[in-house]
Amino acid sequence: MAAGGDCGGREAACGYDSYRSPLASRYASPEMCFLFSDKYKFRTWRQLWLWLAEAEQTLGLPVTEEQIQEMKSNLDNIDFKMAAEEEKQLRHDVMAHVHTFARCCPKAAGIIHLGATSCYVGDNTDLIILRNAFDLLLPKLARVISRLADFAKERADLPTLGFTHFQPAQLTTVGKRCCLWIQDLCMDLQNLKRVRDELRFRGVKGTTGTQASFLQLFEGDDQKVEQLDKMVTEKAGFKRAFIITGQTYTRKVDIEVLSVLASLGASVHKICTDIRLLANLKEMEEPFEKQQIGSSAMPYKRNPMRSERCCSLARHLMTLVLDPLQTASVQWFERTLDDSANRRICLAEAFLTADTVLNTLQNISEGLVVYPKVIERRIRQELPFMATENIIMAMVKAGGNRQDCHEKIRVLSQQAAAVVKQEGGDNDLIERIQADAYFSPIHSQLDHLLDPSSFTGRASQQVQRFLEEEVCPLLKPYESVMKVKAELCL
Repeated sequence: MAAGGDCGGREAACGYDSYRSPLASRYASPEMCFLFSDKYKFRTWRQLWLWLAEAEQTLGLPVTEEQIQEMKSNLDNIDFKMAAEEEKQLRHDVMAHVHTFARCCPKAAGIIHLGATSCYVGDNTDLIILRNAFDLLLPKLARVISRLADFAKERADLPTLGFTHFQPAQLTTVGKRCCLWIQDLCMDLQNLKRVRDELRFRGVKGTTGTQASFLQLFEGDDQKVEQLDKMVTEKAGFKRAFIITGQTYTRKVDIEVLSVLASLGASVHKICTDIRLLANLKEMEEPFEKQQIGSSAMPYKRNPMRSERCCSLARHLMTLVLDPLQTASVQWFERTLDDSANRRICLAEAFLTADTVLNTLQNISEGLVVYPKVIERRIRQELPFMATENIIMAMVKAGGNRQDCHEKIRVLSQQAAAVVKQEGGDNDLIERIQADAYFSPIHSQLDHLLDPSSFTGRASQQVQRFLEEEVCPLLKPYESVMKVKAELCL
């Protein structure tokens, strides 16, 4: 992405005899890949040169309408082979493309890039791409939230065993657990939208950010330089431009961008890890296609490969934020070029990776399968121990002694636990209580005392309130794109 004089100019490798990034060839969507393509980048460079020329003409510089029209008619007429050959000679990608554009615009050749520096096209193009990439991610993330919200609403009342430390804890509901995932993703949606909306254009600033070249072009007219900056900023669709820059926009922007993407990666990793653990417990599974093969050696396997892919790529996404952190920290004075090669890789990879995990997570969320009978069986294994306090309270209400009842329950619980742990049997605590005459005053109440729904607290109400008050308003701006289904490349 980044402009500058670092070595490049190679033609894109095609076919199967050269390395291709799996993010582009295997995982990410065509629209996200196109945003980070050479065609989109260099076409945007030409658009920026056109906008600059138009604004300079409007403000009185000797730029003719014929030159403007010539540039307009050649925005897509890019000779990539010539540009590559020029860059091999010049060792400067921007000047290679200035020469290439000038070749097909001979009348406009003398005013292309007038007053500008490489970062005029390089950095401003990066900002346009970052903004547009966010615009691709936001509706995808909103759709994931919407699909999970539907899932949570449908299963808001379905009791399930909660886990802390991955050890059995109090009951929750399947819908309430899903809302834990949704809440994290809602924070990500807000953060992505905030960073996208706070992006500012670099604008027309010159070599060290002082606008000296443009002040000279306009013979010291400070107001016209300000107007030039504002006009080009508006043409690019930005509301604001930086007032202060060096040669580049501050690389702190890249930190902000990749930080929110890394945070999204953390959310996706947590969600998909939960799904993988639930798949092992056979309580929930991701979609599994009719002809899908889980293992080349074990035909019975139903591996959670989509969730595993998300976790794998999310780890990569989380690590990429280290690149802009280090880049920003070593930008000497107004700029050094050791940012360029790094940014070409990390910015594109972050968005292609985020795009992939969202496409995959949407696919997962559209086909999650729940197995209520398995969930019920696990509850039956653990609920008797959880119900012991309620049983003690019921016995006291029936006239029993709290301490005597506690001791009886303690002994029976340890016997039942031994059956589970030492013999591999089922939890038979309730059968032991039913067989003990001491508990006869509450035998008729045991079914009620063991109703799983009485152990889930306000989970169902929390789900309903959360979806209505927080999720629905957040998704409202994305209603028009909610019906789009997820498509996986592989």
